[in-house]
Amino acid sequence: MKIASGKMRNLLKSKNRMKNNDSGATATSGGRVFRGSLTLGASHLLRNLSIPWRLFKSRFPLASFITARIITMLVILFILGWALFGLMALAPGDIVDQMMQQQLMSQTESGGGADRDNVFSEEQLARMRAEMGLDKPFTVQYFRWLERVVIHHDLGVSLISKAPVSFLIKSRIINSLILNLISLVFITIFSFILGVYFSSKAGTRTDLAATFFALFFHAFPGILLLILLQLFASVTGLFPVTAYPDFPLSEAPVKFVFSYTYHIFLPLLASFLGGIGGTMRMIRSTMLDQMGLPYIMALRARGISERRVYLNHAFRNTLNPYITGSANLLASLFSGSLVLEIIFSYPGIGRLMYDAVMQQDVNLVLANNMFISALVLLGMTISDILLALVDPRIRYGKEG
Repeated sequence: MKIASGKMRNLLKSKNRMKNNDSGATATSGGRVFRGSLTLGASHLLRNLSIPWRLFKSRFPLASFITARIITMLVILFILGWALFGLMALAPGDIVDQMMQQQLMSQTESGGGADRDNVFSEEQLARMRAEMGLDKPFTVQYFRWLERVVIHHDLGVSLISKAPVSFLIKSRIINSLILNLISLVFITIFSFILGVYFSSKAGTRTDLAATFFALFFHAFPGILLLILLQLFASVTGLFPVTAYPDFPLSEAPVKFVFSYTYHIFLPLLASFLGGIGGTMRMIRSTMLDQMGLPYIMALRARGISERRVYLNHAFRNTLNPYITGSANLLASLFSGSLVLEIIFSYPGIGRLMYDAVMQQDVNLVLANNMFISALVLLGMTISDILLALVDPRIRYGKEG
């Protein structure tokens, strides 16, 4: 009897375990079904929301590509601005400390040392930080700056000079744009002329000499080249050591143009030598690749002149890599102009940025950097659009 009752108890326990396992499996499967239905519903929702965009992309592929690039540019600018505010917050001190140091230095230079009555107290420093919004987290500062720029169209004022940031940028960005665009035009013209010419002389001594000098100037440090050119101007006296005339344009426009050309010759030469090496080698190598393709052999077999083969057929296909790389070239010119403007005392946006960073002027630093970044991203977008227009094989959407 005892053995039979023990067997009955074991059977009851095994049945209970099976029921528990079945209920657990049912609950697990129910959870999986619920999660799967949520995922499926979310995918259907996203698919329905993307229907207008897909229709727009199928009908207007180039316009949809431009729209997508503009949206991407805005997202990158947003993230970049947030990162800049974070970096400025990590820097030791702030604009209030800079003002404190300037006051102490001015009192020390005037004689008698620092007077305690004229030195800011801790309460005054805290009040100044609260008035400028520097006591808030950098994320809050950034969103307040975005609200002021987007809604009120106000870049704020410089925390040091108290001048409007838009006025300071406008007065400097034109000078930087003129210098960089002139350099870009000269680099483009001479790179194509020399690249196409030396591709026709491949393997000769002339081609080897040109390749050597192109590699030499491409690898030569740009800051050292600028310093050497300024020393040359200082020793010989043939050129000015500054890169901007000492009188305004309104005083004598014609004289200003000639004086400006004379002043920017050496900085322009340094920018030209630093940029033409890599661009010329890229065009030369692209031309050599094109000349070895089968369609060039077919054109030659048809009796087409070598000049037409070079200029009308192979040359057109060298535009694609140059248009793609021109945006990077423009970005490198803007980044390199910072050193150029400091060494040659050129009143451009790079020098303004340097002064703002050294003084920790948050409004001026952010506006400067966002403006330059927007110009570079806009240049990249324009280069992609030009690439689509030049090469009809490129399609930024599915046809069908």
